[in-house]
Amino acid sequence: MPTPTCSCSSEICKAISERRSVRHFLDTPVQRELLMEILQAAAWAPSGLNNQPWRFAIVWDGELKEKLAALTRYANTLKAAAVLIPVFMDLDSGYDRLKDSQAIGASIQNLLLAAHAHGLGAVWIGEILKNAGQVRTLLQLPERLELMAVVAVGHPAHGQQSSHRRPLEELIVFER
Repeated sequence: MPTPTCSCSSEICKAISERRSVRHFLDTPVQRELLMEILQAAAWAPSGLNNQPWRFAIVWDGELKEKLAALTRYANTLKAAAVLIPVFMDLDSGYDRLKDSQAIGASIQNLLLAAHAHGLGAVWIGEILKNAGQVRTLLQLPERLELMAVVAVGHPAHGQQSSHRRPLEELIVFER
């Protein structure tokens, strides 16, 4: 029996239920204006004290994508994406590491949902964090920027991604 999707009927609930991690992309460019709309959605995430600790790099260059791809076991996904978005925490704008990390997670989720809403596919790559310093060095960014993830974005090669979720009853640990 398939796991039920989000039962709320709003467009946002539908997007949350239907969004999938996309790892295979068409060899089709993403328009910069569209990417800016997606990043604007990411920038509207909530953050403690409205400090907005996220910073984005944008990587279109094929040679640079190849170098970044060499830093993760998900190399094929990074190489195939039209654009990579390394997401950083700006340590100078932070005030609480845990809250800032949560805010950046919300920002990335907004980015993923906006990409989906625009018919694009995306995937959040965290495994590359083991080489965070090398990513920052490749991009020639200051040490105050700490890599949180790389998001690969492009036009999905297919729509056959599937997913499942545990029953909600397994996830609720307390109710009174």
